Amino acid sequence: MPNKKFSSPSKLNLAALPGPHDTTRVVLPNGITVLVRENPGSPSVVLDGALQAGAIYEGRVRAGLASFTADMLKRGCAQFSFDEIYERLEAAGANLGFSSGVHTLSVGGKALAEDLELLLELGAAVLQAPTFPADHIERVRGEILTSLALRAHDTRAVSAMAFYDALYGAEHPYGYEDDGYPDTVQAITAADLRAYHAAHYGPAGMTLVIVGGVTVKAAVALVERYFGGWKNPQQTARAAAPGATAPSAPVTRRMPVAGKTQSDVVLGFLGPRRADADYQAARVANNILGVFGMYGRLGASVRNRAGLAYYSLSRINASFGPGTWRMLAGVNPANVDKTVKLMMREAERMTSTLVTVEELAENQSQIIGMLPLQLESNEGVAGALASMELFGLGLDYLQRVPGIIAALTRAELRAAARRYLQPQRHVLAVAGPE
Repeated sequence: MPNKKFSSPSKLNLAALPGPHDTTRVVLPNGITVLVRENPGSPSVVLDGALQAGAIYEGRVRAGLASFTADMLKRGCAQFSFDEIYERLEAAGANLGFSSGVHTLSVGGKALAEDLELLLELGAAVLQAPTFPADHIERVRGEILTSLALRAHDTRAVSAMAFYDALYGAEHPYGYEDDGYPDTVQAITAADLRAYHAAHYGPAGMTLVIVGGVTVKAAVALVERYFGGWKNPQQTARAAAPGATAPSAPVTRRMPVAGKTQSDVVLGFLGPRRADADYQAARVANNILGVFGMYGRLGASVRNRAGLAYYSLSRINASFGPGTWRMLAGVNPANVDKTVKLMMREAERMTSTLVTVEELAENQSQIIGMLPLQLESNEGVAGALASMELFGLGLDYLQRVPGIIAALTRAELRAAARRYLQPQRHVLAVAGPE
C-alpha cells in the first residue's frame, strides 16, 4: 500500500524547504552568482560552486585536459605553495576540492563557520592563479595513468565506456571519457594546462553557494572581497548544449576483459534533457523500473525471480543535452543473453502497459517523502541550490516539485517510456571474460 505519510505534497512543510523566502541570490558585477542560505544552528559552513570549464571545451583529441587542470589547482598558486595550501586547510580541519565534469568544474568545501574566509581565500587564489609546477605535473600525470590502468580492468567501467561511445560517438562530449585515455593524458603539456586555464577559467557564469552558520551579509562580503575583482576578458563563451540522435538500429558492443569472472551489462537508450517537459515523468517511470525498494521491477524480475544477476537496476542521467536511460546488471557470463532478454522485456512492459495505481502512488510517495531527508544537511541544501541554479530551475523549485510529482498520471509515465525506451534504438554493452 502507498505510504500515506508522504503520499501528498500537502503533508510536507514546504516553507521548511530552501526557497526564495530564505535563500538570497546576488549577482556580482563580474558575473558570479552567489546564493546564501543561513543555518544559524550549524557550527559549519559548506561551499558548493561551479565554473564553465568542463570537458566539453577540450575535444576528444585532448580528453582529460579539463580534469588534469582541475587536479593541478591545489598543487601551487601565485600566492601559496602546495605545502602552504594543505597546511592551512589541515590546521583548520577544513577541506577544499575541485573536480571536472562534462560541462563544469565543480568546487566543494567545508569548514567551521569562522573559517569560511579561509575557504574563499584559498579557493580564489588557486582558481585565479595556479602555477602548474613541473614536478607536480608529472606526479599528477602518474596518478591519472594509474587510475586509467585500473579502469581498464574494471568491467563496470569498461561496459559504461563502450555504451557511451556507441550511443553518442567518440567525438561527442558525452561520448568520450572526462578523465581521458592513456595516449591523450601522456600528451598533455604544461603549456596545455596554462592555455586551458587562461581560456576557460573566469567569473562569467560562475556560481558559488554558501550554506551554514554564517549571515548573508558576511558571506556575500567575503565573496566580493576574494572574487569580486576577478576578470578574464579572454574567457570562452559558454558552450551550447550538444545534440544527439539515437541509433536507427540496435548496437551491440562486447568488450573482453582478461582475468574476470563476472560480466557487467549496460542496456540503454538516449534519455531526456533536464529541461524536457517529460523529465519528471521519466524519472518516476525509472523509479518503478529499477530503483524503488529492491531495485524495482528489474530487481524483482532479473535478480529475485530469475536469479540471474548479482545486481540489476536502472538509472536516468539528464543534463543540458540528451542524457541516458540505462538498465544495468552484473551477471555470470553464461547468463548475459537471458538477462538482456528479461531486461528488454521489462522495458517493453513499461511502454505497453500502464503502471499500476499502487506502483504510481508508492513511487510518488517515496520521491516526495525523500525530499526533506535529502535536505537535512548543509551539504544537501548546498547541492540542491547549486543544481537549481545550474539548470535554471528557479529558487522556488523545491516548493513546486512535490506538486509536479503528485500530479503525474500513469498515462504520462507510459508516454515518457514510449518516447525513450524504443526497442529498436537501444545500445547494449557487455564487458567480461571472453
